[in-house]
Amino acid sequence: MFRYLAVGLLLTFARLSAADWSLDENPELVQFFAAQVAKIESQDSLLQYNSLEDWQAAKPKLRGQLFDMLGLYPLPPQTPLNPKQTGVVEENEFRVEKLHFESMPGLYVTANLYLPAKIDKALPTVLYVCGHARVKEGDVSFGNKTGYQHHGAWFARNGYACLTIDTVQLGEIEGVHHGTYRYDRWWWNARGYTPAGVEAWSCIRALDYLETRSEIDSERIGVTGRSGGGAYSWWIAALDERIKCAIPVAGIATLRNHVVDGCVEGHCDCMYMLNTHRWDYATVAALVAPRPLLISNSDKDRIFPLDGVVKVHRQVRHIYDLYEQPLQLGLQITEGPHKDTQELRVHAFRWLNRWLKGDDSLIQKTATKFFEPAQLRVFADLPEDERNTTIDDDFVPTAEPLGERTDRILQDQQLWFSKSLHTLRQRCFTGWPEEAVSVLSNVVRVEALNRSGGAPGLVVHRLHFNSQQHVAVSVDLVVSDRDSGDSESAVADLQSLNMLVADSELWAEYESAVLGKADTSLDKPGTGKAPDILQQQLEILKTRGTALAVFAPRGEGLHAWKGDRKKQTQIRRRFNLIGTTADAMRVWDVRRAVQVLHQQINDTTQLHVVGSGRNAWLAAMATIFEAGIESARLSNLSDDRRERPVFLNADRSFTPSELLALALHRTDVVTFAADDGVINPVARLRRNVHWEGADLSVE
Repeated sequence: MFRYLAVGLLLTFARLSAADWSLDENPELVQFFAAQVAKIESQDSLLQYNSLEDWQAAKPKLRGQLFDMLGLYPLPPQTPLNPKQTGVVEENEFRVEKLHFESMPGLYVTANLYLPAKIDKALPTVLYVCGHARVKEGDVSFGNKTGYQHHGAWFARNGYACLTIDTVQLGEIEGVHHGTYRYDRWWWNARGYTPAGVEAWSCIRALDYLETRSEIDSERIGVTGRSGGGAYSWWIAALDERIKCAIPVAGIATLRNHVVDGCVEGHCDCMYMLNTHRWDYATVAALVAPRPLLISNSDKDRIFPLDGVVKVHRQVRHIYDLYEQPLQLGLQITEGPHKDTQELRVHAFRWLNRWLKGDDSLIQKTATKFFEPAQLRVFADLPEDERNTTIDDDFVPTAEPLGERTDRILQDQQLWFSKSLHTLRQRCFTGWPEEAVSVLSNVVRVEALNRSGGAPGLVVHRLHFNSQQHVAVSVDLVVSDRDSGDSESAVADLQSLNMLVADSELWAEYESAVLGKADTSLDKPGTGKAPDILQQQLEILKTRGTALAVFAPRGEGLHAWKGDRKKQTQIRRRFNLIGTTADAMRVWDVRRAVQVLHQQINDTTQLHVVGSGRNAWLAAMATIFEAGIESARLSNLSDDRRERPVFLNADRSFTPSELLALALHRTDVVTFAADDGVINPVARLRRNVHWEGADLSVE
């Protein structure tokens, strides 16, 4: 017997109570995310368009941004589809072709094409995109297309052609949608990759395929699907105007629903674009206008809440009103949970009948499954050249290697640097505040934290400040007691100050070694490298006129977010939804800590930033943007995507070596135990006689 599960995304979410959500133990994060969402809502409201001319002028740019956020800019080449039919199954009223095509070489889309038994002329056609239905017998996946076969059958029995396509995760060739949700593939964010982009591309190529079929009326193609298929219906309808009518079912809500209300915790990665341009989701829906669009949902859907669906409709209605086409936008709410109910189907069928066939008659036939899943299977044996299971590795191209760009960089280094800063700011760090409020006014000093214990001969001054609204952090200033004096003179005569960037592991070591607190880091996985760099920095304190600052940014050390690994994952996923990453915001925090320290020291004190591993990359990125840093002292730099911090889209535009080269252009860089793959290209660039940047030392 086959196991058959038709699930709307992850129905475990339906059992979640508010107390289970990842933000409940972190009230400061609730405030932060709510403020960020409110800012996006105010900037991206569709009500800002006062005329149709305003909207039409903005629409091409917005559509381009959506392609970009799905990892589809530049658009992949439309390579040969190589379609192949592998069999046909028949019923009295219709037949089903089992087929596959390649949306890219080796990226197979398995599909069933439902056609009426008798065809007299070109048919209105539906592209049906499937939600999350797992249909398997043992290790054999029959594809989620078989779970939604009743939709295709209904269309064929009522005079339509219907192409039902499998998705990557639950198709016959089982790929991955749960990269950040389950498998810690955070590098997807840096790569600019989302499986939503693969599903959108599959839909685009599916339309290309339909246009090759003589049975299809290419001027009457609609799209529908529910849950995950609802989301993919949005993508293709917004991107491709070959879609003439759309009914996304249970596939959209507001950004606030996902980030603040916690709906993100019930969705896998295929539901989301990388929100580089900081959109609210109504903007996706508006790109369908003025084509007929029915927004369809049930009233008790926990992962697409009713209030969000109504808010999306309200905003999109404004755009349809600008077109003077209010009748082409519909809102359908039925009673029920997140489920493929008959009520949802009937309304979708009638909407397609109205706009693709000019037919408002009553629905007479129910949607019925006719086949065992094995009957609709396309592949007897899976192709050896398939890329479905590894498509996340190369769907989005990475940046050109630094060595191949050396000549262009050296021609005008300042232009390279300024353009790179602009790209980083607009694509990788778009979540940073636009204007930095002075930190001087909100710095609070807490002195002598270790007077009663900890390392002898050292005094710690803790400086509290707000990195941005709703993000309170602190940096510890560690000085020798011979240099400490009172709070004002503690740093007055410093010759050198090293700021050590710390994660939770290193912070625990610091608290144990310097503050005399119990070391809890032994219960946590670590690199084993944290104590070395801390001891090195403490040794430097023996030199008169030197001091050490230790700083752990948000989510680390003193500022660690509460919750188990699953909750930490869901916190991190929220950052992507607001157009940033947790690591990108940590770079902002490092910058602010540097600014705070500059306000404490005199103009002649040399400030150095220090970091190891992931922390070294945070320090290097802060150096690119922050003036007044004497040097960056970086160890254990790696170009392994699993060992670097994640900055949205960074790998699309920059290699790790180029990021380090940008830091080197700004200030001296000293590296220890560095990865040759990172350092060698930078060293070759630095040795060129035309290099105008700072000095690189490898020790």
